[in-house]
Amino acid sequence: MRNVSDIIEDYLKTILTKSDQDLIEIKRSELARMFQCVPSQINYVISTRFTAERGYMVESKRGGGGFIRIIKVQPHDEVDLLNHMIKLIGNQISQMNAESVISRLFEEEVLTKRESNLMVAAMERSLYHVTTLHRDHIRANILKAMLHTLKYKEMS
Repeated sequence: MRNVSDIIEDYLKTILTKSDQDLIEIKRSELARMFQCVPSQINYVISTRFTAERGYMVESKRGGGGFIRIIKVQPHDEVDLLNHMIKLIGNQISQMNAESVISRLFEEEVLTKRESNLMVAAMERSLYHVTTLHRDHIRANILKAMLHTLKYKEMS
């Protein structure tokens, strides 16, 4: 059974898809009322499911006339997207954020399903028998190396 967070995410992605500007503005309280949940549930969905790694930019204004603006970021081309992801990764990355990067690349059709699955497998925390800090550094280096490799097409 799907949870409320999944339903809210799907709803927001659907209205984003229907938007001709790749952006939507919503009111947190109205959305919470619509889904019969607390506003913090809306905050949770937006902060975890609409991240830069997943291809979104979020702006918000608090107060009476406040809103949340979600913008779907469109890369110029594959290399631009890969460079952006490499920059986002930085010196360390959690397993969850690494999987978000990989998921985005799959959704943008930069990766095949098989490549995506292989990369997710390589990000698995149980493979790294070091401290969390070292694990996140190693994971970032491996993921960035894979993304750098993807920037260059095979010559055959």
